[in-house]
Amino acid sequence: MSTRTVKLTVAALGGQGGGVLTDWLIAIAESCGYLVQSTSVPGVAQRTGATIYYLEFLSQAEAQRAGHEPVMALMPVPGDVDCVVASELAEAGRAIQRGLVSAELTTLIASTHRAYAIAEKSALGRGITDTQALLELVRGQGKRAILFDMEATAERHHAVVSAVLLGAISGAGVLPFPKQSFLKAITDSGLAVTTNLAAFEDAYAQARQEAPAQAAPTPGLPEVPQRAATAALQPLLDRIRALPEGTQRLALEGARRALDYQDPGYAAQYLSHVEAVAAADHAPYELTGAVARGLALWMTFEDPLRVAQLKTRAVRTPRVRAEVRATEHQIVQVTEFMRPRVEEIAGTLPAPAGRRLLASPGLRAWVGRFTGGRQVRSSSVGGFLLLYVLGGLRRYRRATLRYQEEHARITAWLARVATLARTDYALAVELARAQRLIKGYGDTHERGWRNFCALLGEIEALAGRSDGAQTLQRLQEAALADEEGAALARELAALHARAAA
Repeated sequence: MSTRTVKLTVAALGGQGGGVLTDWLIAIAESCGYLVQSTSVPGVAQRTGATIYYLEFLSQAEAQRAGHEPVMALMPVPGDVDCVVASELAEAGRAIQRGLVSAELTTLIASTHRAYAIAEKSALGRGITDTQALLELVRGQGKRAILFDMEATAERHHAVVSAVLLGAISGAGVLPFPKQSFLKAITDSGLAVTTNLAAFEDAYAQARQEAPAQAAPTPGLPEVPQRAATAALQPLLDRIRALPEGTQRLALEGARRALDYQDPGYAAQYLSHVEAVAAADHAPYELTGAVARGLALWMTFEDPLRVAQLKTRAVRTPRVRAEVRATEHQIVQVTEFMRPRVEEIAGTLPAPAGRRLLASPGLRAWVGRFTGGRQVRSSSVGGFLLLYVLGGLRRYRRATLRYQEEHARITAWLARVATLARTDYALAVELARAQRLIKGYGDTHERGWRNFCALLGEIEALAGRSDGAQTLQRLQEAALADEEGAALARELAALHARAAA
């Protein structure tokens, strides 16, 4: 006599309580007279993968009728899983990719929220997966799909996602256990019973309802207000409202970024550059929009002063506490891992001193002794004051070597764009968009600047060509394809070969 176990796979990210969920499911199964086996394969740290929990269930009565104990697998087999539970949307996609979701058998339970993977965050260009396309993929797989925002549900009740996952499993009816056994497991565990029960009930109701899931809307640029927050900022807002209508939102965001980064004078400087481009542009002001976006990013380049400023903001502490779900009386310690290079240190010095440091091998070697991996506990008084003082030095940023270097590059870029726009508008737009190659700091910034310079070297050859803009766009995509620059090198080699032929 053959027996078939009920098979369930859970993909949970670190900190989401996948182990707690597994313990609950084991307790539920045993209380209902079922044999259960569970295994787990830990994921990689830093959100590059989820931990996979696999459970099989079989009633003791059925095992007795079969006359032997069941043989249960240690890992899920593609096409033979009754229920797949994913605590995040991309993990549901990965489960589908592994073949664990079968159209004939599998109930897919997944959260529609996103927790971006390291590969998405560290991509040279925009590496974020299209959430709407991913949702459509997930919705169309499996025998049945139950999708809702589990993170939002957990947040509503100040609970952990594991309680929401348990409620969804119970509500979906994929396991042969009564709802009361699920509630008892939460109560018996003694873990935040009140909040976890509330989250369970909410998820249970959503799973039973099976309402169509919607992807979270992508936030857009804010509307341009009529009045500024203060009278002192009203002249800046008036200048923004005087720009072509299609560019005002971009300019508003850029001005806000420059204001936050430095001061009102810096925001006015940003707007002066945008106004100069707009004055020579024409509808639909594609060039002005590209410059407004790229200039805002370039003028707010990352340096140690900016990093320190962001790490000591008043809003950061409550955000960190919320992310780790600390209670009112719990102490949270935050350690910053910093790796300043000699170049970053020189960049924060007054320009003459910074140049002397970089030009002196002896000074570089001495300063290099203080670089490398550094740990600063920003939750301590001493660590916070160190970062706070460093962030406060931004008022002197205009005198630093890094500021003068970056603004010399910005001035040259804007002049090149303006000159090119008079003869090859499409190519000028692509040159403005090419600023996206320059980002980050340290080695990342150097690689981006090197690739940007490589593209600049091709401008004269591309100017006037019918496919010049398309070629520059293709070169940008190649530059963003990999950190080593292999794809860009291939594209440039092919371009030069065609030119020589």
